[in-house]
Amino acid sequence: MSPPSETSDPDDRDARLAELRTSARARLNGLERDIAQLRADRGADNADDEHDPEGVTLSSEWARLAGLCEDAERELAEVDAAIARRAAGDDGRCADCGRSIPIARLLARPTASRCVDCAARAEA
Repeated sequence: MSPPSETSDPDDRDARLAELRTSARARLNGLERDIAQLRADRGADNADDEHDPEGVTLSSEWARLAGLCEDAERELAEVDAAIARRAAGDDGRCADCGRSIPIARLLARPTASRCVDCAARAEA
């Protein structure tokens, strides 16, 4: 998806959030299918992959998929929280200081819950 322009209609954020939610949910569903397949592979009697010099071990793949799954779940939670803020009329207010979040920030990062200053402090 291309970034929005400065002249974008703020109401387009509803569509962007819906698109982000659909994308995160699809990615999470795919990862859950991959994990289910990996579980099936781990249950195989001949899966001695820890000593297979030619491939990634099932344990390594499990860790990779688990990390990607956590990222997708976190993104989905952020999108759902942003959708809830818009529905409650709290959209555009910093969760920390209560000041307005600039529209440019919301267009660039539709799930933002903090203004730039508070986000920088939270990351430090």
